[in-house]
Order: sequence, then C-alpha cells, then structure tokens
Amino acid sequence: MRVPLSWLREYAPVPQDATAEQVLATMVSVGFEEEEVHRPSDEISGPIVVGQVLSREPEEHSNGKTVNWCQVRVVPEGQEQTLTGKGIDPSGIQGIVCGAHNFEVGDKVVVTLPGSVLPGDFRITPRKTYGHTSAGMIASVRELGIGDDHDGILVLSRIGLDPELGADALELLGLDDEAAEINVTPDRGYGFSIRGVAREYGHAVGQPFHDFVLDAAERAPEATDDGGFPVELADAAPINGVPGCDRFVTRVVKAIDPAAPTPAWMSSRLRLAGIRSLNLPVDISNYVMLEYGQPLHFYDLDEVAEKIVVRRAEPGETLTTLDDKQRKLDPEDLLITDATGPIGIAGVMGGASTEVKQETVDVLVEAAHFDPITIARSARRHRLPSEASKRFERSVDPRIQAAAAQRAVELLTELAGGTVQPGAGDVRSGAAPAAAPVLLPESYASERVGVDYAPERIEQVLTMIGCEVRPLPATGDGAPGWLVTPPSWRSDLSAPEDLAEEIARLDGYDKIPSRLPIAPPGRGLTEAQTGRNRVLASLAAAGLTEVLNYPFVSQEENDLWGAAAEGTAVPSVSLANPISEARGRLRASILPGLLETLRRNHARGFRDLALYEAGAVFLPGEKLGSAHVPPGAVALPPEVLEELNAGIPAQPWHLGMVFAGQDAPTAPGVAGRAYDWQDALDAVLLAAQSVGVQLTVRQGKHQAFHPGRTAELFTADGDSAGWAGELHPQLVAGQNLPERTCAAELDLTAILDARPDGVQAQDLSVQTPATQDVALLVDADLPASTLTETLAEGAGELLEEIRVFDVYQGDRVEPGKKSVALAMRFRAADRTLTADEASASRQAAVDLAVQRHAAVLRG
Repeated sequence: MRVPLSWLREYAPVPQDATAEQVLATMVSVGFEEEEVHRPSDEISGPIVVGQVLSREPEEHSNGKTVNWCQVRVVPEGQEQTLTGKGIDPSGIQGIVCGAHNFEVGDKVVVTLPGSVLPGDFRITPRKTYGHTSAGMIASVRELGIGDDHDGILVLSRIGLDPELGADALELLGLDDEAAEINVTPDRGYGFSIRGVAREYGHAVGQPFHDFVLDAAERAPEATDDGGFPVELADAAPINGVPGCDRFVTRVVKAIDPAAPTPAWMSSRLRLAGIRSLNLPVDISNYVMLEYGQPLHFYDLDEVAEKIVVRRAEPGETLTTLDDKQRKLDPEDLLITDATGPIGIAGVMGGASTEVKQETVDVLVEAAHFDPITIARSARRHRLPSEASKRFERSVDPRIQAAAAQRAVELLTELAGGTVQPGAGDVRSGAAPAAAPVLLPESYASERVGVDYAPERIEQVLTMIGCEVRPLPATGDGAPGWLVTPPSWRSDLSAPEDLAEEIARLDGYDKIPSRLPIAPPGRGLTEAQTGRNRVLASLAAAGLTEVLNYPFVSQEENDLWGAAAEGTAVPSVSLANPISEARGRLRASILPGLLETLRRNHARGFRDLALYEAGAVFLPGEKLGSAHVPPGAVALPPEVLEELNAGIPAQPWHLGMVFAGQDAPTAPGVAGRAYDWQDALDAVLLAAQSVGVQLTVRQGKHQAFHPGRTAELFTADGDSAGWAGELHPQLVAGQNLPERTCAAELDLTAILDARPDGVQAQDLSVQTPATQDVALLVDADLPASTLTETLAEGAGELLEEIRVFDVYQGDRVEPGKKSVALAMRFRAADRTLTADEASASRQAAVDLAVQRHAAVLRG
C-alpha cells in the first residue's frame, strides 16, 4: 500500500516536516513492514514555475516542421524576476521555442526554466534551435512525469487550475509530495486504506484516531424503497453456505459535467498511490477506495437495463470486461447482471458495456460487500487481479458501504457538478455479518508473550483497536478475563491468540524479553532421522549435490514413474488449489522434479551433473480423504481419529539420483569419464550400505528405463526397493534430457526398515586368504546376480567374497550364451586354508551352478 503523506496528514497526526522514511519507521513499530519510498522530487527539481503565454508566432521551416516562437511571462506583471542564472531573463519574460500547438495566447502553462531537471536526468539549458535561443521549455504531462499524454503541453486551466504567475508548479501539481509504501499482510486487509493506515499511525504515536468514515455515515441518507436503483440478491449457490453478496448499496448522481477535469491534488495523490488517472468519475471511485478501503463501481446509468440482479453465472455465459477481453464465466463466478445479461464480475472487474465513458452524464454508484472466498476464486480463475479484488478477498468492513457511497456522491457533486438523486438503495441478504465474541483470560497474553501485562493495559490496547471489551469476574469455574468483540473491520481477530498478538504488537515488540529456550530432555533424533541423515551425508561425501523440488507433478508423470509396466494408471492425490494446472497432483515418484532440475541446469550450461533429493512421496490407498472435518483444539474420539488416518495417503520417503555428463571435468592429464548406469547403481548401493543394508541387484524392466540397462533392487526379504540404470532413449529425446541420462530411485523408508537390529563388527582375520577364479558359460539372459548367489550357496562358509570381473559374448562363445568370470576369495577363521580345501569349495560352487543353470566350466 502506497500512502501519500499529504493524504495521511488529513487524518493522522503526521508532522509537516516528517519524511516518508520517518513514517515508515513509525509504522514498523506497529508491525507493518516497510517496502519503499516514492518521492517525485528525486527525479525532478529546479525552477519549474507557472507561466502565461504572451505571444505565439508559428514559423514553418525547411524540414517541413512548424514550430511556435513564444514569449512567456513567468512572474506577475510589474514584478521583477528574482531568479538568476544563465538564460533567465530579469524581465520575467522568456523566449521559448515550442513544437506543440494545443495552446493559445493567454493560457497558463508549466515552464521549466534553465537549471531545472526533468525525469530521466533531462537538464534544461538555453539552446539555439530553429533560429532562436530557447531559454526554457513549456512542459507536457509526460515530460513532467505525471502522465503518458504527449499530444501537447499541459494547459493548467483545462485541469481546473488558475494559479498566480511564478508559482511553484511542483507544489501546485503535488510533485513535492512523497509516499511511504508498506507491506500489508493478508490478515490485515484494513491496511489497504488511508483509514486503516491513519488508525495504525495513531496507535504508534499514542494519539486517538477520529474515524472520518463515521462522519460520512451520518451524512448518508436512509435507504428508501424508491431510492438508489432496484437490486435483487439472488445467489442460488453460496460457497460454504455464505452468500456471495450480503449488502448492495446504490446511489444515483445525474447531470455530471463529462468534461470536468480531475483536480491536480486528486490526480497527484492517485499517481503517488500507484493508480493512473483516467477521468473524473473513475478517479473518484479509485480515490474513495484508497481512502475508505471500500471498492466502488460506477455504471453509466443509461446503459443499465431495468434492475440489477446479483447471481452466479449460468453455463455458457461470457462477459467482455473493462480490459476488452471476452471471458468465459464459471458457474461459481458471482456476477452483476441486468436485463441484458452479465455486466460485471462481482468484486473483480466491471463489464465494458456499462462503463463510464467520456460522454457519460448520469452515474449509478455501487458499494457492495462480497464474500472473500468467492472473489478470490474468481480473480484467480480469470487471472484478473485488481485493486478491488485485492481488498475484497482480504475482507472489507461490512458496515461502511453507505458511508463510502456518500463520500463518492459528494465528490461527484463537488467536482463534476452532478445532482444527487434523493434516497439510497441498500439491499441486504439477512443480518449484517457480526464478529463472534472471543473469551480472553486475564493471564493469557502474558503467559504466551512473556511480558507481564497489567489488566488495565490489556483493556486499553483492545479498546484502542476498536474492540468492545466486557470484563468477566472470576468464578469458581474459571479465572477472570474479558469477552472481547472485535470491530467490524478486523475479521482476522477470531481467537485468543489473535488478541494476544495485538496486545504484544501495540504494547511494543521491543518489550518482549530475549531468552534462549532451554532444550527439553529427550532422545534426540529418531532412528529414521538418523538413518536418513547418514544416507544423505554419504551421497554428499561421494560428490553428489542435494537439491529440493516442489512435490507437484502431473498425472502423466505419476503414471510414467510410479509404475514399472506401461499403461498402468497410478492412483494419486489431486490438489484442490494447485499452483499450476499442469502440476495438479502430489508426486508418486521423486524423479520428475529431479529431472526438471537437471534439464534446467543443463540448458544453462552446467553439463556435468550428479544430483540427489530425498523427500516424501504420496501413495493413496483405497480410501482418500474424509467427509468429517473436525474443529480445531478439540479432542477427538478414537474412532474419528481412525477414520481420519485411514484417509491419509501413505507418505514413504524416497531417494532419487540423476546423472549426466562426466564424473570430472576434462583437464590437462585428466580425461573425464561419462556417467553410465553403473554410477547410478553404485550410488544406490552406497546409500544402502551407509545404513548397513545389503541389496540384491537383478536385471529389471521399467517403462522409463533402458530395456537392457536397468537394475531392480531388492531387500533381504525379497521386497522391491527401487530402480537404477540408464533412462529410455525415447524418453530422453522426448523430454529434451542430456544424452545417456542415468537415474535411480530408492524406497528410503523400506531401506531403513530393513536395517538389522544390531550391527556387529566383524573380527579382523589373521589367516591368509586363498583366491581362485572361475569362468562359466551360461545362458545370456541369466542375471549375473543369480549366478553369484548360486555359487555363494554352493561354496559354503569358507567363501568370504565373490565378485564378477568380466562378462564376454563374442567369438568362441555360441549365440545365446555368455561367459561370466568371477573372483572367489576363501578364508577360514581358525586356520590357513590349503589349496585343496579352497579348490573343493570352488568345485562345490561350480557343481551347484551346473545343476541349476546348466553352466559349463571354461578352461
């Protein structure tokens, strides 16, 4: 919220010499975060005064351009020029060349004299041009930085000004003003108004606040049956039982002057507040919105047919909004309609058919109160954020509509010469929404904040922010306290915690003591947390880089990565309000986000990547969600808890890794090695070994992985624990991934559950090992891991280690077969093995392989 200081001074005790920085410092003390200072004088300075055109002589030049040689008086007649400097004439009459033609002799204009500086560091100096020395410039609104119009110079009489010659034009146009911008959090929507900021400023400096809105409410006429304009509230599909509109105030102003200009003071304040001046009626509606916090909408009365009906959209309806875009309406959209159909999306943007135009003379004023949820959903659905929706979705005071409409019609009559029609329309849907009282025990705030607040101070603070405070004496059932009814503009105060926060905020955050908390007794990290930390640390030590991604994916990504078989539909959790329609599900696999990170980094020039991420995936069962929504801070019976827990999807932790490029950058004497499927497999095995788990590796098939370079991993119990390998070439090409990208995903929860109960360190043997190799000819489709398991089983307890060191297919190996060479190490705990013992154990292993797999021993 940008707050012009001249505007704030009208309603708050801001000193005349206070700067925007000082105002921001004051607002910080009551919990508003400072954003920025907006000061036009930082870009424009120097002698910029009001002048009057004495003569204008058109001159046509050889380039085909006609310019005006002007004499402009910049001091009152009979007075001497007090400004001095190069190019400033002591007589007070400046000779100026001007290329614009939209002014006449006698017009008062803005003259930038030599020595002045305009936005963009445009410095004004005397210069020779078109045969004259032009000592200054007659300025346009664009050159002054106060608008976009560059069709001609700014003629002051056309914006309702008749100032004295030589007057400071910066002060006249509000360019000497400044604005303090504060950040308004979503729960404090009242801060999006001068009313709210002035109130908070008064709290900060300890001065009472006079609510000027109450004055306008007293001036507003009573609602009458024939006043305003006929309105019907017909919301047939309220959200959560709350009507989309519960109050709709209308006023009618006729015979306004369509040519009436927006006063300079109003346009300058709107500009500083970040709103562009358009025309007087629109500017008035924006001005009142900023001042009161109540969005208004003005209609061209002649374009509104019969009566207004506030209802939900019907299927197939469309509306062309003020930005000239046709929008397809949703049945949940709340509309303002007349006999012709929709004329506006309630609380978001009006329709083009009834907008106030340059020729509009009769205006219908709307001041309504809308449901925040309805407005927020419509604004997001149509991607149409507006100043109005920003306020409505944060909740607007439901009791100021009549006052805001009164303020608007007063400005229309004062500035546009309109005539207010008697009476007012005020249609309501039931009783006005009222804040629920909150029970606040006397010691509540002190216990939670850590400051000993006196009861008198608590009552003072709550009364100051507008609450109705009713003391409650101590009884046998409870401690003393208060029943606090929040004011209508503070919908965020609904619990004792909110009131305690207000007490701390206004009494001063600086009074809260700083104390380090004492660590409670406990057992530290859980076993699962310790295990996860050990796994992640092992990968970081191996040179991989950890990343974090959002858990939001598409259904197609869940189907691709969440199931090994192609065409399998994976159950997933859909999001009610996704940040993107393309990412409307919770992930069933951790790899989609990892691959997106790899793709983005690779596109930006990072070619060698080894990334990992650990996080929860979401795997719903047969039941998802619950129809029972329990209230907060209420103990639930076991059966309700059981029903709620049954609807929560399983959320195991998964570990994902992706590899692309080389394991080391190429350098003199160093040749980088391209990552391959073995790196992905080694990383998975390293992760499991870091927590004492041995995984079995078998060749697997997964729709997203290369058909011949995929490993499936199993725990000792035979449960599948994940996948590792090279991604499918078609997938790599289709998703624009680096060539030969490799990946792995491990069920980290399953790995941690498979840890042995206790890890016993093995004794270091002092006996000499015996090593023997064996080469076996087996079927080409027999996994090496299966052969290894068979040999280990046959060799018996003397076998200490077995590993594959070569696999060969080619010459002298018949088609459909492969030669697998393995190294076997034997050792006895109590003696040195003889060669015969090692050979016997080796032969037993070979015999079992021959029996099970028809293996042939190669010589």
